[in-house]
Amino acid sequence: MVQSKAETVARYLRELPTDRRAAIEALRGVLLDNVDDDIIERMSYGMIGYHVSLDAYPAGYHCDPSMPLPFAGLASQKNHMSLYLMCHYADPEDAAWFQKAWKATGKRLDMGKSCVRFKKIEDVPLDVVAEAVRRMPSRRYVAVYEAAFGGGAKPGKKAAKK
Repeated sequence: MVQSKAETVARYLRELPTDRRAAIEALRGVLLDNVDDDIIERMSYGMIGYHVSLDAYPAGYHCDPSMPLPFAGLASQKNHMSLYLMCHYADPEDAAWFQKAWKATGKRLDMGKSCVRFKKIEDVPLDVVAEAVRRMPSRRYVAVYEAAFGGGAKPGKKAAKK
């Protein structure tokens, strides 16, 4: 599965092979247990996405202001599973903390700019993921995002409804 056409998280999970479903569900639980109330879960870009709601950040995502700001994502790719932590992409200090904390567990870190690739859930230090999400509450993420990218649509402007 590279990019799912599932329209709901439940359907996405049902489409996964059993071992991958268990891994994605474990990470999903960690994310849901540690994000704040302004983060919403929805399908996005063919994967499970976590976003700062448009109610909390009406400017939306700079690439498409009608979309809520991406925060994190979970995906089952052809050769691996991925955890996307966009919430740390724009903050070099947080990204460095994350990499150091992960490596301190002794687990191998296979990471791109915001994508952590893994083959099985045992490769993921769930406590580090939980702490990484808690370290970046949505309001702090919005401030980091605006400082790095200049924000979404014009500040204070409501995003268009789809």
